Amino acid sequence: MKQNDIKQLMLSDFRRQMLPAWDALVTDEKSPIYRYAKRAYFILDRNGMVKYVKVMNNPLDLLKPDEVIKAVKESGAS
Repeated sequence: MKQNDIKQLMLSDFRRQMLPAWDALVTDEKSPIYRYAKRAYFILDRNGMVKYVKVMNNPLDLLKPDEVIKAVKESGAS
């Protein structure tokens, strides 16, 4: 994200340890996957304060990159 002068650390919860705490995990016994992550965006400032949350119901839905950049800039977390 050098072109936008944003230096943000991006993280993933590959092992699904934090997803339940953020209400971003679906546990559906009828689903062949059973436990899967919702598409979620969280922006925290340097002090760990949550500045932005967007949890999508469909994991295939994505925010556009410019929407994410706008949210980072408006949050004051950059």
